[in-house]
Amino acid sequence: MQLLDKLNQKAKKIKLIIFDVDGVLTDGGLYFSDEGTELKRFNSLDGLGIKLLKQNGIEVAVISARSSKNVAHRMKNLGIEHFYQGQDDKLVAFNNLIKKLSFQSEQVAYMGDDIIDLPAMRKTGLPIAVANAHELVKENAYFVTKKIGGHGAVREVCDLLLKAQNAFDKAMKKYLT
Repeated sequence: MQLLDKLNQKAKKIKLIIFDVDGVLTDGGLYFSDEGTELKRFNSLDGLGIKLLKQNGIEVAVISARSSKNVAHRMKNLGIEHFYQGQDDKLVAFNNLIKKLSFQSEQVAYMGDDIIDLPAMRKTGLPIAVANAHELVKENAYFVTKKIGGHGAVREVCDLLLKAQNAFDKAMKKYLT
């Protein structure tokens, strides 16, 4: 079986995808206003991709080591119910989440960029790294995106999952008619 076929077989099983925030949903930069307010840059393509996953029966969760009001606002805007901030040990949140949702590890994908993501990533059926991830993260990923974090990498994975689960054409139909 070729690598692309194996990737599609893994992607077909995914019922939950977990995203890191900084470096995955954002470009990883830390921006501050003159008043010290932290700002983050999110990609709107990623946001629609997340909404399409949810509309097609794939649960979405976010686990972040940092805590931020603007991230909480973005998660609420995207309708992400499973959102964990301030998680220095992401594996704890991961284990609680899959237990709560009754998913097996092979039904879960995790997308990260830095070594703090590795313990949770390595427990999933589909570990994913963004193109600009730390080398050790890319070495432990089954799939590495072509795009970098915060610049459409999440959408790339959303489309991949929808295609593998034969939901992409249906999801796009309403935009093409």
